[in-house]
Amino acid sequence: MSQPGRTRGKLHLSNLYSFSCFRPDVLQSDSQHSLQGPGFSRVVYCNQPRLHRKKPLKYPTNYISTTKYNIITFLPKAIFEQFRRVANIYFLMAAILSLTPVSPFSPVSMIAPLAFVIGLSMAKEALEDWRRFMQDMEVNSRKINVHKGDGVFSYRAWQKIRVGDVVKVEKDRFFPADLLLLSSSYDDGICYVETMNLDGETNLKVKRSLEVTLSLEEDAAFSDFTGTIRCEDPNPTLYTFVGNLEFERQVYALDPNQILLRDSKLRNTPYVYGVVIFTGHDTKVMQNSTKSPSKRSSIEKKLDSIIYVLFTLLVLISLISSIGFAVKIKIGMPDWWYMQPEDTTNMYDPQKPETAGILHLITALILYGYLIPISLYVSIELVKVLQAMFINKDLHMYDEESGNPAQARTSNLNEDLGQVDTILSDKTGTLTCNQMDFLKCSIAGISYGVVSSEVEMAAAKQLAFDLNGQVSGASTPMHSRPQYLSENRGSDFGKSEIELETIITPTSERQRHMIKGFSFEDSRLMDGNWLKEPDANVILLFFRILAVCHTAIPEPNEETQSFNYEAESPDEASFLVAARELGFEFCKRTQSSVFIRERYSSSGNFIEREFKILNLLEFSSKRKRMSVIVRDEDGRIFLMCKGADSIILDRLSKSGRMYEEETTRHLTEYGEAGLRTLALSYKELEESEYHAWNNEFQKAKTTLGSEREALLERASDMIEKDLILVGATAVEDKLQKGVPQCIDKLAQAGLKIWVLTGDKMETAINIGFACSLLRQGMKQICITTTESDILAQNAHKAVKENILMQITNASQMVKLEKDPHAAFALIIDGKTLSYALEDDTKNLFLSLAVGCASVICCRVSPKQKALVTRLVKEGTGKLTLAIGDGANDVGMIQEADIGIGISGVEGMQAVMASDFSISQFRFLERLLVVHGHWCYKRIAQMVCYFFYKNIAFGLTLLYFEAYAGFSGQAVYDDWYMTLFNVILTSLPVISLGVFEQDVSSEVCLQFPALYQQGPKNLFFDWYRILGWMANGVYSSLIIFFLNIHIFCEQAFRSGGQTADMAAVGTTMFTSIIWTVSLQIALTMSHFTWIQHLFVWGSISTWYIFLLLYGLASPLVSGNAYHILLEALAPAPIYWSATLLVTIACNIPYLAHVSFQRAVNPMDHHVIQEIKYFKIDVEDRRMWTRERSKARQKTKIGFTARVDAKIRQLRGRLHKKQAGAQNVASPR
Repeated sequence: MSQPGRTRGKLHLSNLYSFSCFRPDVLQSDSQHSLQGPGFSRVVYCNQPRLHRKKPLKYPTNYISTTKYNIITFLPKAIFEQFRRVANIYFLMAAILSLTPVSPFSPVSMIAPLAFVIGLSMAKEALEDWRRFMQDMEVNSRKINVHKGDGVFSYRAWQKIRVGDVVKVEKDRFFPADLLLLSSSYDDGICYVETMNLDGETNLKVKRSLEVTLSLEEDAAFSDFTGTIRCEDPNPTLYTFVGNLEFERQVYALDPNQILLRDSKLRNTPYVYGVVIFTGHDTKVMQNSTKSPSKRSSIEKKLDSIIYVLFTLLVLISLISSIGFAVKIKIGMPDWWYMQPEDTTNMYDPQKPETAGILHLITALILYGYLIPISLYVSIELVKVLQAMFINKDLHMYDEESGNPAQARTSNLNEDLGQVDTILSDKTGTLTCNQMDFLKCSIAGISYGVVSSEVEMAAAKQLAFDLNGQVSGASTPMHSRPQYLSENRGSDFGKSEIELETIITPTSERQRHMIKGFSFEDSRLMDGNWLKEPDANVILLFFRILAVCHTAIPEPNEETQSFNYEAESPDEASFLVAARELGFEFCKRTQSSVFIRERYSSSGNFIEREFKILNLLEFSSKRKRMSVIVRDEDGRIFLMCKGADSIILDRLSKSGRMYEEETTRHLTEYGEAGLRTLALSYKELEESEYHAWNNEFQKAKTTLGSEREALLERASDMIEKDLILVGATAVEDKLQKGVPQCIDKLAQAGLKIWVLTGDKMETAINIGFACSLLRQGMKQICITTTESDILAQNAHKAVKENILMQITNASQMVKLEKDPHAAFALIIDGKTLSYALEDDTKNLFLSLAVGCASVICCRVSPKQKALVTRLVKEGTGKLTLAIGDGANDVGMIQEADIGIGISGVEGMQAVMASDFSISQFRFLERLLVVHGHWCYKRIAQMVCYFFYKNIAFGLTLLYFEAYAGFSGQAVYDDWYMTLFNVILTSLPVISLGVFEQDVSSEVCLQFPALYQQGPKNLFFDWYRILGWMANGVYSSLIIFFLNIHIFCEQAFRSGGQTADMAAVGTTMFTSIIWTVSLQIALTMSHFTWIQHLFVWGSISTWYIFLLLYGLASPLVSGNAYHILLEALAPAPIYWSATLLVTIACNIPYLAHVSFQRAVNPMDHHVIQEIKYFKIDVEDRRMWTRERSKARQKTKIGFTARVDAKIRQLRGRLHKKQAGAQNVASPR
């Protein structure tokens, strides 16, 4: 009896194996765990949290922080992060040296830009960290019911929970810390926990408390509760726990089944009580929160190399300038009487030219520092953030069903999206929906279910299309060709197509009544018609096994007046839905029974039957089966078992193999259709047989120590044999919408696609056919281990040699293949892969895999996924992209150059570890082919242009140095140089990086081959980089020498005076602004009003600044006082020189582009001209022909299937024509 005032759940499952066999007993004195020494020092005093605030305990609070900085560490850490960049270190040194007398500039002109750039970058870091801080505060501020004394509970923030606190967690709430479960609302202290945030699994886990704490069943019971927990120290292992509870002078062993981990959620249980063991960063989930690996884009890595090249150039120029200065001082200084050489400093002492040269080196390093753009990094960061915003806001990647948009979780890798070579994808939940639909079944050797799987539908559509021979309109959608039959077809063809159409077309009734988890359709079983079948008793048993053999919990659904099921797997839930729809509804679970409502006809009333659960042998990945032992209402005892077909078939009795041959054939057919299968079996137990076994089982349950698991497994094997086969089930894990089309487009874009899945080989192969990764005619290379090798005396060596031989033979076959259209698919399982990934084999394996059109790795572990990804990344040296949706994909996602998380039903672990997240696989096409292409070209052009403009500007200082005796005198005003990178030329280059489009998004999707410009690195190779640098050198020569030549001897003012240094310098600077602005305008292919505003606005800003600067006091403006109004604006030579220099600087670029477009145009040049002259509208045939040419030759995807069929038909036609010519030719 429960105590008054306590509402207890009616569920009692203590007699079930899965719930009770792990319940520990009291530790005997001779087997008590001392739990002392390293790793086992934690002591928790239950219900006494204040004891843990003092040393030596002093455990951390429950406050958690995932931020990178705090108030104290922000400045030092953020500054350190900024000065990890080589360029920023240089500018810091230059700013410090600007405080010395040898600096050519005022300190403000050097310090201000550096402070602006560093400050902006730090502000971005602070903003991102502030967002993390706010997320942390949201979690830390959640409320939980905590015992505050005398049996009274009150709500308190998570962050104020301490070790030893007793908390009460209610249904659908997260656990605030790692807890020891004391009791629950159910009589036997079980509760259901969802661990989706920990391991990505949606199935519920069962936890149970110790029997000794079941009496703590209401708030008042905790008024005098005390106890001591001695356990392991904080560690990241989620699935282990070692500890003891000392309670009421007894010691009880603890294991993971009593531990509730932080961030898991209480489900299907009104409430639980628990005591806090680990808090804050000691909790297992926080111990597992590793920092994501630091990823840098390929362009950013190459940027460092360019900076080093420019820095080397800077040092070289500075050395030349310093040597020139030292020579001038030694030779010329004695003759310059006006410089008073006999009374001067070390800087100009002709007796110490070496000292003068060294001091001038410092001056030169500062003066020519404009070769390295100070605002490059901050501009790139700003551009990437804005690019990420456009990705996040793209409505074409918004999933209306889930409400999830695409999300760029980091902006550092935007341009890498446009350079991917290989995609490594998970299958379940990524290519498929992770939604299981009961589709077919085999009962008593008869197959039921007429609805086709998506794999069968795709194959049927493709075959019907091939039979029609409609090769000319291959791009026409299937729905536009409803007529499958040709008038001149033979009877065989017509028959095939009629059958296909029957298979594909679902009935209208099915379309009207869509039930989640149930797509089965067969009138022989539905509406009670199964009673008319010859083996009705076997069918009855089949339905009962579906309804009874499980661990699910029913939840009433008021809307449908039926039940929803919380099951440990989607497969199990689909079985229960199928049983319900076929008349066997699981409706209630009580203390030791399950109740089934059986309905034998559509109009008849249901009969509620009770099955008493005697034992339950739970499913595990090792066992690959589960069994339940029940007693029916007639007192008979049955063992009902379901599991993998390979396991069940091995455990059948001789008399139980009546339907084995037919069922095995059906299982093969289901596997070929891409369905997941399980076999169902049973046996009836005699009373004496059961009791004898149960005694052995109870002994195994009560055994303590390492032998316990082995004894339990042995006991299970004893009873799970001599079974009778009943049938098999087939459920479909549906393909996500648009997956085949997306894969086809990515293949046309030249991307290689690997599938890494934990599913068995048959299922993976069938999904490969459904996705068009595999096709008929493709040669499959299956590398597997043989049973004889495993049983050999030296098993490892034998298996290794066999695999090595298979890889070598396959590689030889691929190399010797002379047919250019031949395609190979490599298929390998996890066991074989473990050998193939060893150091002496992996390179051979990779070489074979790269030579194949598609690669499918099945039965692979999460670690193997990461190892394969690393092998491809390091072995090929090309960019890899990994995409997955579950916790088992995290390693792969973090290992790849780019990680994509699918925000699906398997939790958020993959998304949290990813660089980008999307809600459907099909959005990957737009993310790469559109945004990836744009981002790569934008960043590449932006960086090249940055170096161009800075070289064009910086080298003019060197030329003037030569004219000024290498004195360190700058031709420009300090403020001109300060504003050049920061204000005057920054916005146009940002607009180039954000808005530039060589072609529209529609054209990117129509011409996927354009994507290959990224992987081939056509826009950021050394040829293009050096070309832009050469353009900068040319422009600097024209700007300087043409202006000097114009102003040298020409009258500048109306009075005949020539120009001074301020006028010449300002004119040169005006020419630079016009030249680089016009250059970026010529570079852009796509203009918006923003780009027009920024480009022409930058020129206008220069004139406005010059006007206002000249109007300032001479103390501020110096030699630039009224320079625009009184000196430059009235002088025609100023305007004409600016125009002439600007045109001269940009003529070579125009000539180069014109020549390239006319003689050797790139793909996007051709498309741009077609679009500009509207040829795509006026000549559709030509447009279609160009589209067909603008795709990479691929051997996978729907297009490859069509191409293969075209070649086949052409071959037939050629043979037919050759035969006709032979007949017509005279003998």
